[in-house]
Amino acid sequence: MDQAQLEYFRKILTDKLNELLGEADRTLGEMTELDDHFPDPTDRAAAESDRSFELRIRDRERKLIKKIRTALERIDEGIYGECDECGEEIGVKRLEARPVTTLCIECKAKQEQEEKAKGL
Repeated sequence: MDQAQLEYFRKILTDKLNELLGEADRTLGEMTELDDHFPDPTDRAAAESDRSFELRIRDRERKLIKKIRTALERIDEGIYGECDECGEEIGVKRLEARPVTTLCIECKAKQEQEEKAKGL
């Protein structure tokens, strides 16, 4: 992968990281300012359900943030775009679709087949 492609993916990853961190800060601010005194039990239940949903989304985003940081480290180490399993180069189209991936499409398909066979 050439330097221009690496910088392209670095920008995509950095922009997504900044977006996710901004969302996390916004959510934290909203939750700390939240007035959770609801006289109606139905309103309280709805608010708690909304908060639970929001926290599940943020937890998924937290995991994605970790993957993005790992991908940025891989760029710095010069191994971004290399498959962890076979060592072959991961296709640019795959990286554009999933910039945090560490497996080429063949190895990912094999992994999914093995998981399906195990019933995971």
